[in-house]
Amino acid sequence: MKFFCVATLLATASAFTTSPAAFSPPAGLDNVNSQAHRTRKATIVMDGKANAIRDRISTVKNTKKITTAMKLVAAAKVRRAQDAVLATRPFSETLQSVFGGLISRLGSEALDLPLLTQREVKKVTILVITGDRGLCGGYNSFMIKKAEARYQELTEQGIEADFIVVGKKGISYFERRDYNIRKTFECGQKPDTKQALAISEEILNSYLSGETDTVELMYTKFVSLIASTPSVRTLVPFSASQISQDGDEVFQLTSTEGKFGVEREELDAAEPQEFPNDMIFEQDPLQIVNSILPLYLNGQILRTLQESVASELAARMQSMQSASDNAGALAKSLSMEYNRARQAAVTQEILEIVAGAMALD
Repeated sequence: MKFFCVATLLATASAFTTSPAAFSPPAGLDNVNSQAHRTRKATIVMDGKANAIRDRISTVKNTKKITTAMKLVAAAKVRRAQDAVLATRPFSETLQSVFGGLISRLGSEALDLPLLTQREVKKVTILVITGDRGLCGGYNSFMIKKAEARYQELTEQGIEADFIVVGKKGISYFERRDYNIRKTFECGQKPDTKQALAISEEILNSYLSGETDTVELMYTKFVSLIASTPSVRTLVPFSASQISQDGDEVFQLTSTEGKFGVEREELDAAEPQEFPNDMIFEQDPLQIVNSILPLYLNGQILRTLQESVASELAARMQSMQSASDNAGALAKSLSMEYNRARQAAVTQEILEIVAGAMALD
């Protein structure tokens, strides 16, 4: 009986031999078949679960490539934002120096200017800066929640408040809710003086016409590539001591051994320019100071826009780095699951072969 079974298996195997006579291709297809056999890979027969895991691994790896590329793009844009801040620094230093010298020359006379005069606060305008895009972690949500909290705080104190919103994310959020919105502006990825001028003109017109008593600025202060702080400060009316005495800081994006970092440099306030007592001004010094204040406001808004964009890009870098790390960890976990499913399928096939051989005994 055993001899008969072995003979039957040999006869069956011989029916599937790859002899040229048994598998001779049709005329004209020799080259096609030879090319197909050279490029053909071994086919592993597995269940649908393993194939689905394999497809998911491929998808996760492609996603990791995209997030890594987005991180590098954000890093390049941070460098551009850094260069823009450095380019505007000489103008702001000169403006601060001239303003300090004029204030020293005029003394208390400069306090009579409308933009330097404190008045009773009955209405507050909140200038809130958000981003135009997402995929940057909690950057936009933190700023929006901070602005909402400030709005509710002023309302509870019986002070009327409204918004000037910069950035598509903030615009879409506040427009869907019952908030007083005075004006909206898009933020963009490359803030320029034209955009800052439009915002500063809206602020000056609202304040000088008496429609609002103070303007508060809410923006994201750039701290590092992994930290940004929502900040609030009074933008209008100005403080003469703050303009002439506040220092500044600049940041530079660095890379060491493939890792990004930030170097910050604290800068002292510009020294007030000295004007001799016998110097004759072509215009009244009060008019000069009054014309400098809008320039100062424009520079401050441009600087905060640049810093907010840098914070958004840094948050996007961190978010894309986290996404890349998570994608790598998920791909590794899926590969282990795929290998286990593959081994289980191979083990099952071996068991079936052994069971068939034992059944023939």
